[in-house]
Amino acid sequence: MTLDLLTGSYDYELPKELIALHPVHPADSAKLLVYDRRSDTITHTTFSNILEFIPKECSIFLNDTKVIKARIFGKKTSGGTVELLLNKPLPDNRFLVMIRGKVKVGTKLFFENDLISTVAQLNSDGSRVVIFEQYNKILNFEELIKILELIGHVPLPPYIQRDDTTEDVSDYQSLFAAKAGAVAAPTASLHFTPELFELLKQKHDTYTLTLHVGAGTFKPVDCDEILSHPMHSEQFHIPEDTLPILQSDKPILAIGTTVTRTIEYFSRTNITSGECDLFLHPHNKPQRVDHLLTNFHLPKSTLIMLVASFVGREKTLEIYKEAISKNYRFFSYGDTILIL
Repeated sequence: MTLDLLTGSYDYELPKELIALHPVHPADSAKLLVYDRRSDTITHTTFSNILEFIPKECSIFLNDTKVIKARIFGKKTSGGTVELLLNKPLPDNRFLVMIRGKVKVGTKLFFENDLISTVAQLNSDGSRVVIFEQYNKILNFEELIKILELIGHVPLPPYIQRDDTTEDVSDYQSLFAAKAGAVAAPTASLHFTPELFELLKQKHDTYTLTLHVGAGTFKPVDCDEILSHPMHSEQFHIPEDTLPILQSDKPILAIGTTVTRTIEYFSRTNITSGECDLFLHPHNKPQRVDHLLTNFHLPKSTLIMLVASFVGREKTLEIYKEAISKNYRFFSYGDTILIL
């Protein structure tokens, strides 16, 4: 068994103080580590300088998903408190959720604004399937989103151990968020200021696709061999106007791991809409995406394995060690790496 396929080979020690609990302001003042594979060199700079490094001929792809207020707090019939995190809609107005608190099939949970959920199914992975209703009417996704916008909380990642604030409503949302459905932000996108984003669009062809980031993005790989990991799936859509670029040989910079997975799923299947469950790692390398902008990811996560699919496992860990030595800030509200 090669080390590239062992989960423990993607572990690293991160000082707790380097976990970013808040973003920096302005957003483009975050640190940027640029790794050039051709010259095997690392450059330390700030995100505001990113346009100096992106190859001129590159097309840029971004994820236009919009984070919803997916975390809600309520009570059971017994009066006990409960926390529910919406993951994604399922067919027939059913929803996949995570519930903190003991429930069984048939349990009713009561929330503000007369929102009620009924547990319809318990899954072996700990997730639950529920139905939502308000005033005796079963809700569809669009109706539920409107209620969550009023009573819900920003679903900050589990390693940001604090309550969400009003600032998170804008901080944990990209400038180009348009299609509601994500329960986690495509975090590489969070570093653009309006001014920098306008400059990007002036210098490069930019395109959007949609992948609704699910709670599974934080699911740890808890098996010894990475290929035994049950990869989560997430809903995606690729607009028709992007297909000529995707089917060409023009260089592509993916802004984030979600964009990378979506494009790579399309390159393997030619499917433009559905569920993406692609797992990229050193034994399943990118075929279409040339360059990647991303944050620094959790140890032993599928996301650090995706980075390793671009540069190799050993180089990934070397880069991470360098970033730690330079006090880069890690995870969703942290600093970035550009792989050329």
